[in-house]
Amino acid sequence: MATAESTTEPESEAESAVETARRQLERAAAHLDVDEGTIERLRHPDSVYEVSIPLKRDDGTVEILTGYRAHHDDVRGPYKGGLRYHPAVTREECVALSMWMTWKCAVMDIPFGGAKGGVVINPKELSRDEEERLTRRLAQELRPVIGPMKDIPAPDMGTNPAMMAWFMDAYSMQEGETQPGIVTGKPPAVGGSYGREEAPGRSVGIIAEKAIDYYGWDIEETTVAVQGFGSVGANAARYLDKHGASVVAVSDVDGAIYDADGLDTNDVQDHDDVPGMVSGYDAPEHFSNAELLELDVDVLIPSAIGNVLTGENAGNVQADMIVEGANGPTTSQADTIFERREIPVIPDFLANAGGVTVSYFEWLQNTNRRAWSLERVHEELEHEMLQAWEGVRKEYEARDVTWRDAAYIVALQRIAESHDARGLWP
Repeated sequence: MATAESTTEPESEAESAVETARRQLERAAAHLDVDEGTIERLRHPDSVYEVSIPLKRDDGTVEILTGYRAHHDDVRGPYKGGLRYHPAVTREECVALSMWMTWKCAVMDIPFGGAKGGVVINPKELSRDEEERLTRRLAQELRPVIGPMKDIPAPDMGTNPAMMAWFMDAYSMQEGETQPGIVTGKPPAVGGSYGREEAPGRSVGIIAEKAIDYYGWDIEETTVAVQGFGSVGANAARYLDKHGASVVAVSDVDGAIYDADGLDTNDVQDHDDVPGMVSGYDAPEHFSNAELLELDVDVLIPSAIGNVLTGENAGNVQADMIVEGANGPTTSQADTIFERREIPVIPDFLANAGGVTVSYFEWLQNTNRRAWSLERVHEELEHEMLQAWEGVRKEYEARDVTWRDAAYIVALQRIAESHDARGLWP
């Protein structure tokens, strides 16, 4: 097992997501002969669209909310990225997440660019009617910058397939024709793809399984801790459980549960009918989310929120490997510590890329008006994830770099080649 360091390395200031994304870009660029002008372009978004959204509450009052849509780079195809409802949504966060979406699409070799958006609102405070009014009005406010061949949103934190159906309907009503390709992550009844909702977690499981095999571990003797038993974490945990790993700890917003003999992730999933209920599960031990990150396990999968592995706690992490399920869970300071301690970190924009990959499948199905079976979606997803893994593995073995750097190198090479081919006009 990895040995925890006795000291921590505090971060002088909280590192923003944009700072993390830019530092990661610069590290990868140092390994490639890429035009500095291209790198400078990729440090910044193409555009950020800000909107004021009037929401009529159920009591008749009107509240003005702020929303954002960040477009990072579309050199390889239309912008693609989620829409989140969360009280901590900021312009800077949307920019950073749009950057990661650019790398994610490129490392998967999907012909999309990176986008991200959100509304500053606590979704738990919205009634279903308010959710619908907000989502339909958001579709109208974003109309100038979205489109099936321009920018294709998807669900994210605080949003869901039902909201994507409302979004699609509102957009289609204004267009005068049904446009299922305007969003992905919809219910199958209105053009959504089977397997889309579980795809990010499933891809985390697929990549974790490949990484476990790469290091020569027996998966049936591998212990796993998953922070965040939501859509990504639960599906990753269930995938690994099904394939023989021992998932010993999972958590929700209220805390973590632990069983040294391994949890029945299906039983925990069935228990999790209400958000925040995992920590109420009858398990041998209960502790905090922070303590879960420092458990003595083989594989740690942070799947909750960003910036949970920092310079302050990275020295205490005892896992032998980290597979990122959430977007941006590891700061650059923490990455430096893990590199020094020789703890491999499989990056988010490879591991959780199943979401955008199946979104691409959904977009193809909408464009061709031809639905795929769940079996085909699973087969195609596994094929694409293994192809991406092999591309990153080759760079990892060919260069003295981290897994994150290797994934960035793959992505950056493809993006730079596209920029070079298209040129700069005017």
